[in-house]
Amino acid sequence: MRHGIKKFQLNRTASHRKALYANMACALLKERQIHTTLTKARAVRPYVERMITFAKKGDLASRRHVLRYLKQKDVVHDLFENIGPHFAERNGGYTRILKLGQRRGDAAPVAILELVDHEAIKRQEKEERKKAAPKKAKKKPEEKAEAAAKGE
Repeated sequence: MRHGIKKFQLNRTASHRKALYANMACALLKERQIHTTLTKARAVRPYVERMITFAKKGDLASRRHVLRYLKQKDVVHDLFENIGPHFAERNGGYTRILKLGQRRGDAAPVAILELVDHEAIKRQEKEERKKAAPKKAKKKPEEKAEAAAKGE
Protein backbone atom coordinates (compact mmCIF):
# COMPACT_ATOMS: atom_id res chain seq x y z
CA MET A 1 0.00 0.00 0.00
CA ARG A 2 1.17 3.55 -0.71
CA HIS A 3 0.29 5.17 2.61
CA GLY A 4 1.89 8.59 3.08
CA ILE A 5 3.62 8.62 -0.31
CA LYS A 6 2.84 11.92 -1.97
CA LYS A 7 4.86 11.91 -5.18
CA PHE A 8 3.15 11.53 -8.52
CA GLN A 9 4.18 8.42 -10.45
CA LEU A 10 2.67 9.53 -13.79
CA ASN A 11 3.03 5.94 -15.05
CA ARG A 12 6.75 6.47 -15.72
CA THR A 13 10.05 5.15 -14.42
CA ALA A 14 12.00 7.30 -11.98
CA SER A 15 14.53 8.43 -14.60
CA HIS A 16 11.79 9.29 -17.11
CA ARG A 17 9.88 11.22 -14.44
CA LYS A 18 13.04 13.11 -13.45
CA ALA A 19 13.67 14.10 -17.07
CA LEU A 20 10.01 15.09 -17.52
CA TYR A 21 10.10 17.39 -14.48
CA ALA A 22 13.36 19.00 -15.59
CA ASN A 23 12.13 19.60 -19.15
CA MET A 24 8.75 20.96 -18.07
CA ALA A 25 10.39 23.21 -15.48
CA CYS A 26 12.81 24.57 -18.10
CA ALA A 27 9.94 25.16 -20.52
CA LEU A 28 7.94 26.99 -17.85
CA LEU A 29 10.86 29.17 -16.79
CA LYS A 30 11.72 29.99 -20.40
CA GLU A 31 8.21 30.65 -21.74
CA ARG A 32 6.62 31.79 -18.43
CA GLN A 33 3.56 29.56 -19.03
CA ILE A 34 2.94 26.07 -20.41
CA HIS A 35 -0.10 24.14 -21.58
CA THR A 36 -0.19 20.60 -20.14
CA THR A 37 -2.38 18.05 -18.39
CA LEU A 38 -3.66 18.89 -14.94
CA THR A 39 -1.83 15.98 -13.30
CA LYS A 40 1.53 16.95 -14.80
CA ALA A 41 0.98 20.58 -13.81
CA ARG A 42 0.28 19.54 -10.22
CA ALA A 43 3.38 17.33 -10.22
CA VAL A 44 5.74 19.97 -11.65
CA ARG A 45 4.48 22.87 -9.54
CA PRO A 46 6.40 22.07 -6.30
CA TYR A 47 9.52 21.27 -8.35
CA VAL A 48 9.48 24.71 -10.01
CA GLU A 49 8.63 26.55 -6.80
CA ARG A 50 11.62 24.95 -5.10
CA MET A 51 13.90 26.12 -7.92
CA ILE A 52 12.56 29.68 -7.64
CA THR A 53 13.17 29.62 -3.88
CA PHE A 54 16.80 28.69 -4.52
CA ALA A 55 17.03 31.49 -7.10
CA LYS A 56 15.84 34.00 -4.50
CA LYS A 57 18.92 33.19 -2.40
CA GLY A 58 21.13 33.90 -5.40
CA ASP A 59 24.40 32.49 -4.03
CA LEU A 60 26.78 30.16 -5.83
CA ALA A 61 25.75 27.07 -3.87
CA SER A 62 22.11 27.65 -4.82
CA ARG A 63 23.03 28.11 -8.48
CA ARG A 64 24.99 24.83 -8.45
CA HIS A 65 22.13 23.07 -6.70
CA VAL A 66 19.65 24.22 -9.35
CA LEU A 67 22.07 23.22 -12.13
CA ARG A 68 21.93 19.66 -10.78
CA TYR A 69 18.25 19.55 -11.69
CA LEU A 70 17.88 21.95 -14.62
CA LYS A 71 20.44 21.17 -17.31
CA GLN A 72 19.88 24.25 -19.51
CA LYS A 73 22.37 26.90 -18.42
CA ASP A 74 20.58 29.75 -20.17
CA VAL A 75 17.37 28.95 -18.28
CA VAL A 76 19.24 28.84 -14.96
CA HIS A 77 20.89 32.18 -15.77
CA ASP A 78 17.49 33.72 -16.56
CA LEU A 79 16.06 32.20 -13.38
CA PHE A 80 18.74 33.79 -11.20
CA GLU A 81 18.92 37.13 -13.03
CA ASN A 82 15.23 37.88 -13.71
CA ILE A 83 12.78 35.54 -12.00
CA GLY A 84 14.45 35.15 -8.59
CA PRO A 85 14.85 38.89 -7.91
CA HIS A 86 11.28 39.51 -9.15
CA PHE A 87 9.88 37.16 -6.48
CA ALA A 88 12.27 38.34 -3.73
CA GLU A 89 9.47 39.87 -1.64
CA ARG A 90 7.03 36.96 -2.16
CA ASN A 91 6.87 34.06 0.31
CA GLY A 92 5.94 31.15 -1.95
CA GLY A 93 3.08 30.76 -4.38
CA TYR A 94 5.08 31.64 -7.49
CA THR A 95 2.97 29.57 -9.89
CA ARG A 96 -0.70 29.34 -10.80
CA ILE A 97 -2.71 26.50 -12.35
CA LEU A 98 -5.65 27.46 -14.55
CA LYS A 99 -7.98 24.63 -15.58
CA LEU A 100 -9.01 24.66 -19.24
CA GLY A 101 -11.39 21.72 -19.53
CA GLN A 102 -10.81 18.43 -21.32
CA ARG A 103 -8.60 17.53 -24.24
CA ARG A 104 -10.54 16.50 -27.30
CA GLY A 105 -8.68 13.29 -28.13
CA ASP A 106 -8.67 11.45 -24.81
CA ALA A 107 -10.72 13.71 -22.50
CA ALA A 108 -7.72 14.29 -20.24
CA PRO A 109 -8.12 17.37 -18.02
CA VAL A 110 -5.94 20.17 -19.42
CA ALA A 111 -4.49 23.16 -17.59
CA ILE A 112 -2.14 26.10 -17.95
CA LEU A 113 0.75 26.26 -15.50
CA GLU A 114 2.10 29.80 -15.36
CA LEU A 115 4.26 32.05 -13.24
CA VAL A 116 2.34 34.60 -11.23
CA ASP A 117 2.90 38.09 -12.73
CA HIS A 118 4.54 36.63 -15.84
CA GLU A 119 3.48 39.71 -17.84
CA ALA A 120 5.29 41.96 -15.37
CA ILE A 121 8.45 39.86 -15.66
CA LYS A 122 8.38 40.13 -19.46
CA ARG A 123 7.84 43.91 -19.28
CA GLN A 124 10.75 44.25 -16.86
CA GLU A 125 13.02 42.25 -19.18
CA LYS A 126 12.09 44.42 -22.17
CA GLU A 127 12.89 47.59 -20.22
CA GLU A 128 16.26 46.16 -19.17
CA ARG A 129 17.07 45.25 -22.79
CA LYS A 130 16.19 48.77 -23.92
CA LYS A 131 18.47 50.28 -21.28
CA ALA A 132 21.32 47.93 -22.17
CA ALA A 133 21.05 48.42 -25.94
CA PRO A 134 23.16 51.29 -27.30
CA LYS A 135 21.07 54.05 -28.80
CA LYS A 136 21.75 55.12 -32.37
CA ALA A 137 22.33 58.81 -32.85
CA LYS A 138 19.78 60.32 -35.18
CA LYS A 139 21.14 62.45 -37.99
CA LYS A 140 20.05 66.03 -38.08
CA PRO A 141 18.34 67.27 -41.26
CA GLU A 142 21.45 69.24 -42.20
CA GLU A 143 23.64 66.11 -41.89
CA LYS A 144 21.19 64.13 -44.03
CA ALA A 145 21.38 66.76 -46.76
CA GLU A 146 25.19 66.75 -46.64
CA ALA A 147 25.27 62.94 -46.75
CA ALA A 148 22.93 62.90 -49.73
CA ALA A 149 25.05 65.49 -51.53
CA LYS A 150 28.19 63.39 -50.97
CA GLY A 151 26.44 60.32 -52.35
CA GLU A 152 26.23 58.21 -49.20
